[in-house]
Amino acid sequence: MSSAHAGPGDYSRVPNPEQALKYAIQHIAGERVEIVEGVITPASPSWAHETAVDLIREQIGPRMRELGLRAGSGNLDLPGTQNFYVPDLAVVPAELAKTEGALLPDQTVLVVEVTSPSNGETDRTAKRRRYSQFGAPVHLLVDRQERICALFSQPGRLGCTRVEGPHPFGTSPHLPAPLGLVLDTTGF
Repeated sequence: MSSAHAGPGDYSRVPNPEQALKYAIQHIAGERVEIVEGVITPASPSWAHETAVDLIREQIGPRMRELGLRAGSGNLDLPGTQNFYVPDLAVVPAELAKTEGALLPDQTVLVVEVTSPSNGETDRTAKRRRYSQFGAPVHLLVDRQERICALFSQPGRLGCTRVEGPHPFGTSPHLPAPLGLVLDTTGF
């Protein structure tokens, strides 16, 4: 009797392919990797990209500390889908920031995605839709190519019910409660 071996792409013998794939990408040594609609995507942000993220972090930092929140780019899982995101910035309650594993979008206070030439369309469409579907209360999109930012809040199954923007860089959009502050976009 011969035993059949699984070939490349054959996950029929894996008990839970979604969990196996998500586990594997979290353990790629030294790499920041996410899965967007089933496509494994390495993330290697530029200095300009990281500057935009840093400017946001600096502005919201004092308010986060007042509220007992923490910011980082930890993993966000979207269970039941072929998606596992590493947002450019996520703000979460301090107790959740101690979690070793991935969090869910609905456990965040704010999710920030900053576009790059290589991933702009993904951030504008797939991530925007998925963050809403999975209950991220506020999603800020900083579109460096279009030089605008937009806020999406009040998530629903078909998308966010509240959209603010696009706001051209240099304007000052208001981040809703609990952060409740005005964001200076001049340096983006």
